[in-house]
Amino acid sequence: MAQEKTPRDMRVFLAVWLGQVVSIVGSGLTSFALGLWVYERTGSVTPYALTGLFAVLPSVLLSTLAGVLVDRWDRRRVMLLSDTGAGLATLAVALLFLTGRVQVWHIYLATAVSAAFSTSQRLAYTAAMAQLVSKGSLGRANGLVQFGQAASEILAPALAGILLLTIKVQGVLLIDFATFLFAVTTLLLVRFPRVEIAMAGQPDEEPLWREATYGWRYIAARPGLRGLTVFFAVVNLLWGMVGAVIVPLVLGFASADTLGIIISIAGTGLLIGSLVMSAWGGPKRRINGVLVFEMLSGLCFLLIGLRPAFWPVAAGAFGAHLTIAIIYGSNQAIWQTKVPPGVQGKVFAAQQMIAASTKPLAYLVAGPLVDRLFEPLLIHGGPLAGNVGQIIGVGPGRGIGLLFIAMGVLKVAVTLASSLNPRIRRIEDELPDADL
Repeated sequence: MAQEKTPRDMRVFLAVWLGQVVSIVGSGLTSFALGLWVYERTGSVTPYALTGLFAVLPSVLLSTLAGVLVDRWDRRRVMLLSDTGAGLATLAVALLFLTGRVQVWHIYLATAVSAAFSTSQRLAYTAAMAQLVSKGSLGRANGLVQFGQAASEILAPALAGILLLTIKVQGVLLIDFATFLFAVTTLLLVRFPRVEIAMAGQPDEEPLWREATYGWRYIAARPGLRGLTVFFAVVNLLWGMVGAVIVPLVLGFASADTLGIIISIAGTGLLIGSLVMSAWGGPKRRINGVLVFEMLSGLCFLLIGLRPAFWPVAAGAFGAHLTIAIIYGSNQAIWQTKVPPGVQGKVFAAQQMIAASTKPLAYLVAGPLVDRLFEPLLIHGGPLAGNVGQIIGVGPGRGIGLLFIAMGVLKVAVTLASSLNPRIRRIEDELPDADL
């Protein structure tokens, strides 16, 4: 069932990208506003961390099915349906705030529903890039995708802080809904090139259950991809642990407006990294872009946890986020180059499901781990106050600082171990490029 390939038009990608950037900024406003609302409403790290759990759990549970649908259906339509569904979930929460009926569990439910739609949207967007962009431009295109995330992290905290004072949470949610409408409009105005969807050596129509496992089997048969997936599963666990508690860490020594500034600085790091990746395209050996910059990211974790002061935390957050665009762009370019476009939905779904499977665990345990173990260790008079506390300080948030240091050490160790794995290190040499 081979189909004639349509020439790739960068203008189509840029139009889709613009709509998604606007939508991501709107979602960033909502994420910041709702997270702050939950933390202020409950006064506890655990409920706040649970919002992160509900944001990632649907990705783990639904990725496999979403991957099948992305390969069976037109990817533009999948993105349209996903953006529409996430927008309606946001609108529902806005109505709850407007009527004064909102509860914390409503936030959890809406976050999960929105994340479910985002799972299929993200897979369709990633898989469609090989349809829209030439092989040599994939690194730059992935850098542009990260630019959108950077724009969200820079603009959203500052804008949300201002908007919360003027139009309240419900106003922020309505703005987010409008950004979804913009993303849907851009998708309605473009068409995606057609893509070969049959799997090589397999029937065009397979049972759903067998299609759902295809991505897993594809990765398992290729040691390099398998090793890289496991590596990111571990890395995502470490990122999830620190991401779940960064807000309480900063609020332990600073005010909410300082928190917004630090988050914006982190976003600036992501923005600069995205611009670098967009212009550069990443190193010639893309696996080096993954391993070298993951090592630097681990060192930045150490810096964040070292002292309860603005500059070390801001510098560490800036550096850690700068590495994300290069790591993400290099990794995605490897997968987009090595996996045939017609099965990228299923394979990317399995990849993301495995890599993200540790995030729910991170969000689930981070809060209790901080509240019951790390924070008590570094309170005044705590077991580590007289030794470790002399270096990194004692009091509120210092246990979280110790957690950051531990995660940084683990990240450096895991990256070193992975760089010694020949299947990971030589993945670009051992796997042939797909026909894009």
